[in-house]
Amino acid sequence: MPAPSLSGAQKARAALAERLRELRMDAEITGRELAGRCGWSESKSSRIENAKTAPTDADIRAWCTACGTPERAADLIAANRQVTSMYVEWRRLERAGLRHLQQSSVDLYQRTRRFHVYCSNLIPGLFQTTAYATALLETIAGFRRIPNDAAEAAGVRVRRARSVQEGNHRLAALVEETVLHYRIGDVGVMAGQLGQLLSLMSLPSVSLGVIPAAAERRGIMWPLETFTMFDQRLVRVELLSASVKITAPSEVALYLRAFEQLSTLAVHGAQARALIVAAIEKLTTAENG
Repeated sequence: MPAPSLSGAQKARAALAERLRELRMDAEITGRELAGRCGWSESKSSRIENAKTAPTDADIRAWCTACGTPERAADLIAANRQVTSMYVEWRRLERAGLRHLQQSSVDLYQRTRRFHVYCSNLIPGLFQTTAYATALLETIAGFRRIPNDAAEAAGVRVRRARSVQEGNHRLAALVEETVLHYRIGDVGVMAGQLGQLLSLMSLPSVSLGVIPAAAERRGIMWPLETFTMFDQRLVRVELLSASVKITAPSEVALYLRAFEQLSTLAVHGAQARALIVAAIEKLTTAENG
């Protein structure tokens, strides 16, 4: 099943293509005439106009000039770049290092007042210990074959999380119970991480729910991709190959509705603590066993 989070980028790309088509029609020229003025094939004009090929900045400038509206190029180029930023491969985001990637989002986290976080595969970044984050980021660096600055990146991640935990923010997080048992790092790292979850649950600004593995999901929600929502305006979805940014109100609302449904499956307070403690006890038993 295709990732639903990609549809926002596809819709935005189609909207940009429609704006380019309207420019051509307003200029009363055909696709063939436009292609001739731009010095490229008619098929390229068709692919751009039908959102099958993403235009470059130069393509947009040429298109606007051919239509007699060069002043429109700047706005359309800005819109095109916004579309491109919706889906960005990790290799592009991480080419300057993992520490730089963590640092690049500090401002976003600090300005956000309300977070909704759902994790089906890892402890949420806003709850991670330095040891857990380092072990995770080292694995990421190795898998993606990028320079390993995991220790520095983990330090930035933990400081970013602390600023959210201590500031005027509200954090609602949901994790699948299985996340408590996925071992990132050694037993000591995981025990420390699970202990931190118990500690952070006591903060008045934090709501942490755990969805039991045995929860009945019929008619409610299936496990989803990990996502973070910022002030109900932006959703970031983490895929294996890329980070997807969603800003379309209808899609943000869809993720909020999913979060609300997933919340009905989760346990909180003492019941959530019991699941975390059970995971810690299982770790201890395995280590001593």
